[in-house]
Amino acid sequence: MLPSYRRNQVETLIQRMQEPRRFMQVVVGPRQTGKTTAVRQALSSVDIPSKLVRASQDILASRDWLRREWDEARRLTKGKTYILAIDEIQLISQWSSVVKELWDADTDSGLDLRIILTGSSSLLLQHGLREALTGRFELIPCQQWELSECAEAFGFSLDDYLFFGGYPGAAVFRSDTNRWLDYMQNSIIAPSVLRDVVALDRITKPALMEALFTLGCTYSGQEISYRKIMGQLDDAGNATTIAHYLTLLGEAGLLSGLQKYTGKQLKSRASSPRLVVHDTSLMTASYGPQRESLLTDPSMRGHLVESAVGAYLIKRAVTEHFKVFWWRDGNKEVDFVLQSGKALTAIEVKSGKIKGLGGLDAFHKENPDSKSLIVGSDDVPLDAFLRGEVELF
Repeated sequence: MLPSYRRNQVETLIQRMQEPRRFMQVVVGPRQTGKTTAVRQALSSVDIPSKLVRASQDILASRDWLRREWDEARRLTKGKTYILAIDEIQLISQWSSVVKELWDADTDSGLDLRIILTGSSSLLLQHGLREALTGRFELIPCQQWELSECAEAFGFSLDDYLFFGGYPGAAVFRSDTNRWLDYMQNSIIAPSVLRDVVALDRITKPALMEALFTLGCTYSGQEISYRKIMGQLDDAGNATTIAHYLTLLGEAGLLSGLQKYTGKQLKSRASSPRLVVHDTSLMTASYGPQRESLLTDPSMRGHLVESAVGAYLIKRAVTEHFKVFWWRDGNKEVDFVLQSGKALTAIEVKSGKIKGLGGLDAFHKENPDSKSLIVGSDDVPLDAFLRGEVELF
C-alpha cells in the first residue's frame, strides 16, 4: 500500500505525464529520499497504462535488459499512450547512449511512449544526462524532506526535525535512537559515501573520502581551513584533493563546503569553506556519544541550527537557482549570503539571545542594496523559516 502523504514531486509528475510527449522526466536526488515512492504514487494516479522496472547491477548484459524492457513497453503501447518508469537507471553501464538511441527512435516513429527515470542526481548529471541527452529531459529534484513535510507526514516537532532530519525511511525509528542510528549508518551514510560518491569519479583514496565526510559532519555549520582539514586527517593529500572530494560530496547531496562571498568568483573558490551537511541527521548520526547534547548544549545547538538553515538554503538553491555563500571581513561575519543575479540577502542565524549584529551591519554597508534576515528572531522565527514561510529575496 502506498503512503498517503504525497510530496509536490508527485503532482509535478502527474501533470507532466498528462501533457503531450516532449521530454523524459528524470527524478533525481540522494538515496532514501522517496524517489521510487513518488513515481509509484504518480503512476497510480494517472489514467495511463504503465510499468515500473528497477535496474540492478546484478542484471547480466544490463544494456540488453534495458532494450528488452523498452521493447516490451513499445509492444504494450499498442498505438496509444504508455509510461515506462526505470528506477535506478545509473546502475546500467553506459545507459545514456542506449536511452538516447531508443528515445530518438520513438520520436522519429511517433510512438507515444513516455519515460520516467530515477537515480542518484550526481551520477546522472555527471554520467549521461548533460553529455548525451541534452534537450531530451526535465529534472525533478527529490531531496531530503523539509520541516513542513516531516511535520505533516510524521508529526515531527522542530526539535525532532533538527535531530532526526528529513529522511522519510528513518522517521519510524525516532522513538528508538539506536535503531535510527543503525538505519542511518547502514542504509544511508555507508552506501551513499562508499558507493554513490566513489562511483562519481575515480577516487584514489576512498578511506580519505569517508574520513572527510565524518569530519565535515562533525564541523557542520563552521568555517574550517583546508590546512586544518588536512591536519585532522591521516594521508590527507593536498588542498586540491580535499576541495575536489568536497565538491563530489556536495553533488551527491551529502555535504557542501560553502565558499566565502567576495563578489569575485576566483577569490571565493580559494577561500576556507564553511561546511554544511545537506540534512542535520547526517550531523547527528556522525557526532558520537555527545549527539544528545546537540539539542541541549547552547554551543552545539547553535551549530545544529546553523546546519539546518544551511541545508534548507542549499535545497532551495537547487530548485530556485540561486547561490549560497558565507561572508567575513576581519572579525565581522555573516552566516549565509544568497545571490540571485544582482540581488543579495545576508542571513544571520541566532539560536539563543541576540547579542550583536555587527556582521550584518558591515555587510550592508559594503552592499547597501542587500536584504538582511535574522533567523531565530521574533520577526523571523526558526520554525517559520524552515517551513518556507519567509521570502528570501
